[in-house]
Formats: sequence, C-alpha cells, structure tokens
Amino acid sequence: ASPYIPVMNDGALRLVLVTVTVTFTKDKIADVKVTHSETPGIGSKAAELLPGRIVERQSPQVDGVTGATITSTAIRTAVADTVKQAGAAPAALVPLAVKKQAKNETVDTDVVIVGGGAGMSATIRTRMNGLNVVLVEKMPFIGGAASISGGQVVAQGSKLQKAFGVTDDSVESMVKDFQANGHNLNDLSKLTLYTKNVGPTIDWLHDQVGVKFIPNDLPFLAEYSHRRALEFQGGAGTMAQHLREVIGSNGAKVLFNTRVEKLIVEDGKVTGVEAVDGNTGTKYTIRAKKTLLTTGGYGNNKNLLTDTYKNTLYYGPVSSTGDGLQMAQKLGVKTQLLEYGKRYPNGIEVAPGKAKSTIYANVGAFDQAGILVSRDGLRFVNEKASNRHILDPMLQQKGGMAYVFMDQKSWEGFYKRLPETGVSHEDADKYLAANGKSAPIFVKGATLEEAAKLAGINAENLKATVAKYNSFVKAQKDADFGRPVQYMKAEIAAEGPYYIVEQKPRFATTMGGVCTDDHLNLIQNNGKVIPNLYGAGELVGGVMGDDSPAGANVGWALTSGRVAADAIAEAIKAGK
Repeated sequence: ASPYIPVMNDGALRLVLVTVTVTFTKDKIADVKVTHSETPGIGSKAAELLPGRIVERQSPQVDGVTGATITSTAIRTAVADTVKQAGAAPAALVPLAVKKQAKNETVDTDVVIVGGGAGMSATIRTRMNGLNVVLVEKMPFIGGAASISGGQVVAQGSKLQKAFGVTDDSVESMVKDFQANGHNLNDLSKLTLYTKNVGPTIDWLHDQVGVKFIPNDLPFLAEYSHRRALEFQGGAGTMAQHLREVIGSNGAKVLFNTRVEKLIVEDGKVTGVEAVDGNTGTKYTIRAKKTLLTTGGYGNNKNLLTDTYKNTLYYGPVSSTGDGLQMAQKLGVKTQLLEYGKRYPNGIEVAPGKAKSTIYANVGAFDQAGILVSRDGLRFVNEKASNRHILDPMLQQKGGMAYVFMDQKSWEGFYKRLPETGVSHEDADKYLAANGKSAPIFVKGATLEEAAKLAGINAENLKATVAKYNSFVKAQKDADFGRPVQYMKAEIAAEGPYYIVEQKPRFATTMGGVCTDDHLNLIQNNGKVIPNLYGAGELVGGVMGDDSPAGANVGWALTSGRVAADAIAEAIKAGK
C-alpha cells in the first residue's frame, strides 16, 4: 500500500506513515504484515494486533486498538488499498463472524498488580525481589499516564542530581516546596515517604533498570527552590517503552485487554481479583498473596468530577476512569481530596473538549522574546512563573484564557519544541494555515495589527504592551511582573511576521484518591488496614495537595510502585 495514509481523527486530517504488505490467495486474505509504522510505543500495539484481526475476519473492517486510533485507522485504510490493488472492492468483503472461545481460568501467583502505569515499576521491582507477578491491564498496552507525561521527573537526593551539579537539595526543601504548591493540603506522611524514596528510585531506575536521562540537564522550574528535575532521554514515551521491554523479558505474566471487575475478599482479607479478557471473554480468577492497585486516576470519568473539571479541556489517557478507586470504595476505603485535579495553563483545543499541551513549546518561545497576553492585549503574569501562578491570573482574564505572542525567532523556538508534547509539525502547519478561522487559534500576521485582528486581540493595547516589555528588556528589569532577567535576552522584533497561539486550561491528573499507611497498605474509614491490599500511583491521593509541580506525578508513580513492591515483598517474607 502507498505509505502516507490520510486519516481523519477528531475532525482533523493527518498523514500517517504506515506500510503494509498483504498476501492473497485466490479467495482469501492469507497474511497481513505492517512493515513500517512511524508510531512507536502505544501505536505499535495497533501494528501488532490488527493484522491478526484482519486475517481472522477476512476484512479490514475490524475494531481498532483503544488508545491508538490514528494508527489503527491508517492500517485499516492501507489494507483496504491493497484489496483494491488485488482487484476487489473492500466493501464487498463481508467480515466473518468470529466466535469467542470463552473459558474460565484460575491463576495462582505471589502478587497481582492491577494497572500498567505505576504498575510497571512495581512489576519490575517485584520480579527483582524474586516473586511471581501477574500484571493485569485493561488496555492493549501498558504505560498509563506516565508514558505520555511531559518527560521530566523529580530526582531530589539522587546520585544523578548531585552529579549534574546540585548538591544542597534536601528532603525538607522538597517537602516545603510541595506544600507551598499544594496549598498545604498535602498528606504529609505520604509526601515524606515520597521525598525520602524518590532519589533512591531514580538511582535504581538508572543503575539497575537501564532508564536513561539527559546528562547535565536540570531545567529551571519556578515551583522548586532547587533544580531537581531530570529529563528522560527520548522523553516519557521512550522511558515507558524501555520499561515495557524489561517487563517483556523478566518473567512477569501480563494480561492485556483484561479488565478487573472485582476484588476477591475472604474473611476480611483480599485474596486476589476476578477479571475478564475483552477479546476472548475468558474469565480469570487470579489468587494472590498480595494485590496492588495501580489503576491511575479518574479524569476521564465525568461522573466522578466536580463541575470545574467537567468543563475543563481533557488531555489525559482514555483509561483514567477511576476503576480502582470505585472498587476500593466498595470496601470502605478512606479517600481524600477527590474534588481536586491538576490544571495546566498551556493547552490548545484540538477537538471539542479535548486538549494538547504546548508546555515545552512555550519554553522555546519564552527563551526568546515570547510573552503571554490577554484578549485585551495586556501582559498579566511573569511568563516564567510556575504553572499554578500562571493559571490563577489567567482564569481571571476574558474567556479564562490567554495567548502566546511571538516574533519570528520566538515562533521558531516554539515550533521546534511542539512535538515534545504531541503536537506534530504537520498539525501546527495545518492550524496556522487556518489562520484563526477554526480551533485551535494559530495565527500569523505580517504586522502586529494584522496578527491581533486575526486572533481577536486588542491591537492598540498589544502594541503598547510590546513597547513596554521592550523597555523592560533594555532596563534588564521586569517592573510589572518580575520575569527573571535571564529570560529577557531579546526585545520583541520591530518588524513582522508575528504569531499568536491560544492558551486554554487543560486537565488530566486527579489529585485525590485512596488513603494508605506508610507501607501503601490501603486503610478503611475506621483507620484499619485492609489486609493484603496495596495502592500506588495516581490512585493514592493527597501527596501533592491540590496541585502538582512539574515532574512530580511521574516521579510519584515510579517511586510508589517501587516502594509498594518492597513493602509487599517484606510482608510476604515475614509471612504477614
């Protein structure tokens, strides 16, 4: 099939590079191979699973892989093209009915882990601790929210942080920073557990698991008093893919497309789970000495959200539906801070109600002469402030949104870093070609006045704002908002072109969840632990307070997964 496949997704046209080779006999599709796909990680699951489904049903009319919609559509389109080349009409291929061979299966193991986000580090650590483990994942791939995070991770107290030049950070400093960012609503015992264990976790990931980090890269982040965030080499997706490969070779049993429907409770103790394979209908009874829930948050379940978050653009994984939270609540597990979520100020609305991030693209703009302005054309914040301190005043502006205003060099910095958070250059070019006629708002004008008009911004105010900001650059002092002088290296150019990109609040991560003791053993409303039931990752609430700083959520997922695995191993060894 011709390699570039036009794919409609959420009303947007994209070109996806997929090559398939299909072998036909006289009267059937004999074999399908995806010989090239430009979408590694989650998208590669579609390349792995769809060929078999197509051969089984004798038609490209098969269900796609959840979470890999674009790649699934590209593969089906490519196969349909080969059918045409073979001289048949794809629509004439009536899909064969596939009879599912449902069965019941009982599995005995030391540990069952439900969810493949924080569950990845827990699974790897459990195997390193010499225990058998079954990882159950309702999606056709593992990775969770961690695999699509921004790519930074807290590394306070790690050997790498010290090697890269920061030697004076401390547990106390990190606790203080997190409390300030989270309005002192943090669960202090969990936060302390995190701060004491995140450094050793990073060292373990680097030294024993083989996760790679960008050397000498400790970026400035306004939430932190010390530079304590490392960046994964190749981003979060590369990190997650490496963990998948480790799990694939370390003897762990992984059940994909399998949803846990019930915790098994006997004599007040959790003794495993009941689950169903969504493809075959096989029902699993998994009996385990310990059960670890790492099912993520509930951002994609509006029934569990307050109105604030129901009405905020969502950009998280489709899998974040609160499954583990709801199962735990049925057992009377104590919860906290369920009304809070993490909102970022740097989103673009790529489809109704759906966002993508421009967080690192913004960094590229602000490293030059980019500024944030309101619809009135006015600056309202220090552009290098923390996300929290940008979001709060942004919500007070007209429409509850803002715009990045850029000259040519600033746009080049912005454009270069867009793909780091999932906005391809092809998409950006398409948005810019619309020039403000459709969402998301990306505009280009030969003059400031033209760009402002296209974006619906007050041009007179914007012109005055630019002149004022340039005077601050000359004086090397932002008298209005205190933008750090190291990020005021250049004046906004006197001549165009100029670019403007919308900024809307986006949301994915929930801050609330279940309560645990310091071994991450879930506790009930009466304060008693539920024997054999543990939690980790976003499911466990309160660590961040009502907001999370950069790199904190993926750091907590990796750290709590490891800590829970060790607590479980110690309990099993002690016969508890």
